[in-house]
Amino acid sequence: MSPLIERKSGKRRSIPIETVDVAGLPDAEARLAPAHRQWMTSTGFRGLPGACLVLPDTRGAIARVLVGVDRTDPLSALGDFARRLPEGVYEIADEGVIEDRDLLALGWALGAYRFDRYRKAGRATASLAVEGSVLRSLQPVVDATTQVRDLVNTPTEDMGPEHLAEAIHAQAAEHKAKVREWVGDELLSSNFPTIHAVGRASHRAPRLIELTWGKQSNPKLTIVGKGVCFDTGGLDIKPSDGMRWMKKDMGGAAHAIALAGLVMGAKLPVRLTLLVPAVENAIAGNAMRPGEVIRTRAGLTVEVDNTDAEGRLILCDALAYAAEQAPDLIVDFATLTGAARVALGPELPALFTNRDQLADHVIGAAEVTHDPMWRLPLWRPYRRMLDSYIADFANAGPSRHAGAVTAALYLERFIPEGQNWMHLDTYSWNDGDRPGHPRGGEAQGLRAFFRFLSERYS
Repeated sequence: MSPLIERKSGKRRSIPIETVDVAGLPDAEARLAPAHRQWMTSTGFRGLPGACLVLPDTRGAIARVLVGVDRTDPLSALGDFARRLPEGVYEIADEGVIEDRDLLALGWALGAYRFDRYRKAGRATASLAVEGSVLRSLQPVVDATTQVRDLVNTPTEDMGPEHLAEAIHAQAAEHKAKVREWVGDELLSSNFPTIHAVGRASHRAPRLIELTWGKQSNPKLTIVGKGVCFDTGGLDIKPSDGMRWMKKDMGGAAHAIALAGLVMGAKLPVRLTLLVPAVENAIAGNAMRPGEVIRTRAGLTVEVDNTDAEGRLILCDALAYAAEQAPDLIVDFATLTGAARVALGPELPALFTNRDQLADHVIGAAEVTHDPMWRLPLWRPYRRMLDSYIADFANAGPSRHAGAVTAALYLERFIPEGQNWMHLDTYSWNDGDRPGHPRGGEAQGLRAFFRFLSERYS
């Protein structure tokens, strides 16, 4: 059964779940029958976050559930209870210290996720009954989050460049969009040299996938996603611990694909272009070498200082191509730098943009959706850190300082002065289980950007 189902009066009995905290516990206790108050005392339930008290009725069935919460974090409040509670149908009680029932329901659904493609599925989750309007609002976001998680969690053998293309073709068929691909040496003949250079050493041909949808007369929106399906680091090879989870280096592409699906599903009045440069950064005799100079699509020359700074290389050709269409807005997602994780940790993506107004708008959307991000500066004096003595600039440099900033500054070189642009450096991963956030692939910034785009174009 789905984690979220529509409430239908008279069809089934739902078990109420009441959110409580330490401050609100006396009020909750006062509403209980004497036997239940005694049960609360006997079990030592105090309303601490994550605590749960299951109250039985006279027949031994579950009558009510009290859940201890942090009322400042509604998304996490019920985030692991779809798995913790016995199978059945529950509903959010009218009483409770958290008023935002939509966020409670969303957290419940996000926490129900498990990736079972390669193992026997566990027991069915409990279901939460919600109003039909709530279900229609939340289900697309839950499905998009599931899509990101599934794509990122899938091992590289089953998630190469061709598989990303398959996902985009399936989306195009669902929404009657058009897809075009440049594969292998077609990238060279069509002037996408950096995408080809990064992916040419793999047995899987590199490609650029383009989806287009919507009326030509609508404002143009371009979403770009980094699709490095596995990153060995190239000849600047990663150590084993750094390479272990590099199946997730296509997390930016997963976000871009899911966000495009939300835009099309909501029928936002835009002319949408989705661009996914998809490669595997492998090692072979024809692998890209440190010290090579590549003339990019934009005509700028780039010295390859480090083959492990490959994401910005495939993105720069895609961004240059996107800018040629002069869209109203370009948004790119990428698992671009470890430096962003050092600066902000794994749960907080780094936002860069060349427009203060755009930053204010999307960060406002992030606060409303409880989908956090933090803006970092495009500090242009740091461009000197990417200086090259033989090319226009390098893709990396000797300094480890401000790595997320210099990566974003590299991308900005391919954005024309008057072009609106936003870049999200996202981890796309949970290192461990948290309520609402199971271990593995994760959507970060997806809900915030969808709300931002919905407000911008509705």
